[in-house]
Amino acid sequence: MGRLAGKTALVTGGSRGIGRGIAERLGREGALVAVHYGRDAAAAEEVVKTIERDGGRAFALGTELGVPGDAEALWAAFDAGLAGYDGGSGLDILVNNAGTGLYGRVGEVAEADFDRVFAVNARAPFFLVQYGLGRLRDGGRIVNVSSGVTRVAFPTAIAYAMTKGALNTLTLNLAQELGPRGITVNAVLPGVVDTEINPWLEDPQAHAWAAAYSAFNRVGEPGDIAGVVAFLASDDARWVTGHNLDATGGSNLGV
Repeated sequence: MGRLAGKTALVTGGSRGIGRGIAERLGREGALVAVHYGRDAAAAEEVVKTIERDGGRAFALGTELGVPGDAEALWAAFDAGLAGYDGGSGLDILVNNAGTGLYGRVGEVAEADFDRVFAVNARAPFFLVQYGLGRLRDGGRIVNVSSGVTRVAFPTAIAYAMTKGALNTLTLNLAQELGPRGITVNAVLPGVVDTEINPWLEDPQAHAWAAAYSAFNRVGEPGDIAGVVAFLASDDARWVTGHNLDATGGSNLGV
């Protein structure tokens, strides 16, 4: 019996990288986990199997984010998936993890790419919350996966950083609005994490360069972020809300 036993969680972008680490950790903590994916159904099913092998319960659901009607489609898929379990129709933990990257300085970003990164990283979480509030139980948790680039200047990813700044502002305002229901809302700010979306880390020199950012002189792992999310999702974090929690491994502390 984990500390999330009896809870139902939804992790967007839960089929790979940080999202996979979060989904698997919440499953080990006892939650019934809805593993959302955008395109790779096989990867999401592998996450479900891993959770089940560890004694947990999970199901996959696939919808594209950043397109008109994405929130309604995701919640419809969630309701359908949940119908096969005893979780009723409610939700206890929403982890807005799904996102897309965009590199480019201010003079290099195309309008279409700008609109796309905002649609996925900022617009989608907003409307997922809006359409999901009726499902989210009192005393629930919302955890938004933001980024450490909101704490330091990162001109080569300016548009991406702006989307995560919007997510931090969403976190603050939702915490105030949902506090009367006992719902906590927090953001987690990862730094450089070794996942498949960062293939450049395979180069030893680049890996050493990235590790040097951290006070621990290493690159983050998905489990590092998953542990923070698991804490925020638990009752241990009941008195923490509206907080942007740095999980960069102490990156740029001396700058």
